[in-house]
Amino acid sequence: MNKVWWKEAVVYQVYWRSFYDSNGDGYGDLEGLIRKLDYIQDLGVDIIWLNPVFESPDLDNGYDISDYEAIMPKAGTMETWEKLLFEVHARGMKLIMDLVVNHTSNRHPWFIESKSSRENPKRDWYIWRDGKEGKAPNNWRSYFSPSTWEWDETTEQYYFHSFAVEQPDLNWENEEMRKEIYRMMRAWLDKGIDGFRLDAIALLAKPEQFDDADHPEDIRYLTNRPGLHVFLQEMNKQTLRDYDIVTVGEAAFVSPEEGLKYVAEDRGELNMLFHFEVCDEMPTWDMLRFKEIQRRWYKGLWGKGSNSQFLNNHDHTRQVTRYGNDGQYRVESAKMLATMLHTLPGIPYIYQGEEIGMTGVKFESIDQYDDIAMKNRYAEEVGKGRDADEVLRSLQPLSRDNSRTPMQWNDSPNAGFTTGTPWININPNYKEINAELDLEHPNSVYRYYQKLIALRKKNEVMVYGEFEELPEWMDSERLYVYTRSLGGTTWLIVLNHSEDRILITLPVDYNADSRKLLLANYSVEEAGSEDQLELKPFEARIYEISR
Repeated sequence: MNKVWWKEAVVYQVYWRSFYDSNGDGYGDLEGLIRKLDYIQDLGVDIIWLNPVFESPDLDNGYDISDYEAIMPKAGTMETWEKLLFEVHARGMKLIMDLVVNHTSNRHPWFIESKSSRENPKRDWYIWRDGKEGKAPNNWRSYFSPSTWEWDETTEQYYFHSFAVEQPDLNWENEEMRKEIYRMMRAWLDKGIDGFRLDAIALLAKPEQFDDADHPEDIRYLTNRPGLHVFLQEMNKQTLRDYDIVTVGEAAFVSPEEGLKYVAEDRGELNMLFHFEVCDEMPTWDMLRFKEIQRRWYKGLWGKGSNSQFLNNHDHTRQVTRYGNDGQYRVESAKMLATMLHTLPGIPYIYQGEEIGMTGVKFESIDQYDDIAMKNRYAEEVGKGRDADEVLRSLQPLSRDNSRTPMQWNDSPNAGFTTGTPWININPNYKEINAELDLEHPNSVYRYYQKLIALRKKNEVMVYGEFEELPEWMDSERLYVYTRSLGGTTWLIVLNHSEDRILITLPVDYNADSRKLLLANYSVEEAGSEDQLELKPFEARIYEISR
């Protein structure tokens, strides 16, 4: 396996509008991030992934870009952004930008021109079609609304949008448009950024004919269409390969076989990807399913391309609530999940607040939610006659706002996030869960993350080591037991993903004489015979094994 700097990195995601507000307007901002860089650096991470800060009407929290080369006033100014880049680099970290090139805002000058007339030179920069029998061109659903098509009165055609009506998709078949995207990407790379997280990158290619789908509710047809990898290879040749950067693609509905096309080291596309077989397709914790997903992706990518490890981000409920235990065992399960993600093959991602065990939230009213996808689905379902309270309860667990509540810095008003009125409500548990408390306690979730990341920096086995499950527990619904091995070094990882106390007997090769405990989320007193472990609820242990 090729050794490169980004494979050895740990990434910290900053959803800036919820991170730290420096001016009291209720929104986090770039200056606020600058003031908290030491906190991120002290955690030990290498890369900061910054959610979109480009000029935007902000309908979809920055994922509707109206100017690729300006900074959204809510976030700050270009001068502040340049200061951020300087300060990140001064601390030995790197900065990657979140870039959306599948679609723009409907207020982008390109789209304003495109919709002005059918003859406009930029008409073909977007996707326009005539209707069919007085209706939309086909029956496809978008991510955020019942149709991918919106009627335009001015030119009497429909335009295509994979997400909100206000987010028209670009036409990647248009060479002139692609060249402008590549020029813009080079402009940011020339400023010194260290890479891109490419949003919705699996959606770039569109069909020539928009035929009806047999099952329109299954929106897989939006992604991974023929021609996609031609575009990504061209993007690499025109921009990415000329810089020492890292790229990660957001690719929904991919199998390991399809995923390898994005990241194979001999194909010249991207460096790593986010697949969503866990976060999109595993609503609650399912150990056997999770293990099966990990096996397939390891087999499909190991030694050929790189994967990412994450269980939450700005689009998915916080991991300790969704996949752990956010009650009695919040701290223990937060540490256990962290141990798992940082010891499985792939590059680990930390979503802001994860490192202090922040939890999801349930607001009492739909009016308290900001998530456009949730609000649109709520209106659609209530419009069908369903009970409003029932719809709200059904949508709450996976609302994107679960992970978007502001960072909990301390127990002062608004959790120390802002002196103003926060753009979205603070999680009420901020007095018990906040960064200040975690920094004070040596056994906190934050301190445990520091130790995990330090282990990764010092031990290549966590990065380049081969992965193998111990067969005795492959079918266990509570235990995940596996090794990472590199050269003569073998590590054993033992995880109890349950509220039960469990006594396990290890194979003779892993007896007490061969084990050295490197890290655990409890104080460990090994009980019973030398080949037995007594595991507490949500316990995690990392051992080095000597042969």
